[in-house]
Amino acid sequence: MSLPKRIVLVGPMGAGKSTIGRMLARELGYRFLDTDRIIEERCGANIPWIFDVEGEDGFRQRETAMLEELSAEPQTVLATGGGAVMRPENHPLLKRDSIVVYLKTSIDQQVERTRKDRNRPLLQNDDPEAVLRRLFELRDPIYRQLADVVMYTDRKSPRLVVRQLINRINPRTPRHRRQVRKEGRNHV
Repeated sequence: MSLPKRIVLVGPMGAGKSTIGRMLARELGYRFLDTDRIIEERCGANIPWIFDVEGEDGFRQRETAMLEELSAEPQTVLATGGGAVMRPENHPLLKRDSIVVYLKTSIDQQVERTRKDRNRPLLQNDDPEAVLRRLFELRDPIYRQLADVVMYTDRKSPRLVVRQLINRINPRTPRHRRQVRKEGRNHV
């Protein structure tokens, strides 16, 4: 099995898509692309501002246009926004020549990882944990449906998740073979 053209990371906010995606791309020699960051760069505004001015639907339209553009990019790791899966027209764009990885994490980890982040408009209310629970109930079945691989990120270092993910995607990568040889020497 060879490496896929693209690896698309889906999952809730706080799952580690950007951090893990950046590290995974570096390990594979791929480019890292983050739909939220690219939308912000092109708009010259942050996501909360886009939500305020255009509403969630306006943002989601921009997200779909971004996925249409980026779904043709070879050798990329693509981190998507947590809600990208909510538009059915995005599903074929996420799957096109890609392995879709669902980075799954618990609500407790999401709360911990997002509690100080003011760049998440859906969590700017009195009960962000309730919002995260509601979003999980809506989105988890869709993440699972789209995913080729589910990786749990709770209480794991990003480096460990990347190593496990590389082994799941392609256990025959050169790095994996070097690691197996190295581990074999250590256990002689």
